Amino acid sequence: MSPECKKHFIQDTCFYECSPNLGPWIQAVDSSWRKERILDVPLCQEDCEDWYNDCKRDYTCKDNWHVGWNWTGGINKCPEGSQCRTIGDVYGSASNFCETVWSNSYKYTTHKRGSGQCLQVWFNVTDGNPNVKVAEYYAKLRGGANVPQVGLLLLVSLTAMGILNFD
Repeated sequence: MSPECKKHFIQDTCFYECSPNLGPWIQAVDSSWRKERILDVPLCQEDCEDWYNDCKRDYTCKDNWHVGWNWTGGINKCPEGSQCRTIGDVYGSASNFCETVWSNSYKYTTHKRGSGQCLQVWFNVTDGNPNVKVAEYYAKLRGGANVPQVGLLLLVSLTAMGILNFD
């Protein structure tokens, strides 16, 4: 794997393992090697396009890297009978690559970095983490915005019933 391509997979691993902003996309799974996964994380267009463009001349024998490897020797090897082809030939586009390589962990978007609607795998930490606002945006879309309202209604109800007293 070329250094240009490898850097994206290293960053992807760091992002997956260390990002505190993936909560809205974590799904429970029942597999032998993990109990959770991310699904349909909206990647910024530039991050996906750069990743694909830096890797499209590298080779792979599979489209979905999550499953189907030959692990009999203790390391992952291509399945018997598979053929190595360029990533560009296997996937054909940045969107197909980003969505397929990790079985829909990522969702290709046309949103740009800084839009507040896509997660950035690459960013300068001295400028702050732009993914905080993105995670908040999607959490609200999925109903997280109602949590304070429910809490307020409960507080008002308990006060009205005399269960809570603020004297």
